[in-house]
Amino acid sequence: MKKKIIIETAKLTADKLILETNESINGLIPGEQILVDSDNSAFVYLMEDQDDYTYIVLSEFLWSDLKTANEQKLPVVVKSNQEQVELINFYDELDYILSNIRGNSNYGDELVTKVERLFINV
Repeated sequence: MKKKIIIETAKLTADKLILETNESINGLIPGEQILVDSDNSAFVYLMEDQDDYTYIVLSEFLWSDLKTANEQKLPVVVKSNQEQVELINFYDELDYILSNIRGNSNYGDELVTKVERLFINV
């Protein structure tokens, strides 16, 4: 099973969105890809290390901060203690996922509705 890192809090500053976790991100490299966890209403950013992928879980409570940061195209970073890694290609991937979710019942009606209401204003 892939390792999952849950983002606990988000801090939107004037120049970036900081996603904070208590778990180590040491040695993780941005995978530059976002997946969707429809069952848990979450976006998942892929990170890599030498052995496998790690999932950075972006739960629904973070989505309004993601939307604001996306509108301003602020860098997105994951922070754990003193470690910090920028999530490369984040907005291209997020925009791609959002365009795929719109009106696509394959993601489940509940997720589609949530995403459309917040990100697409349907």
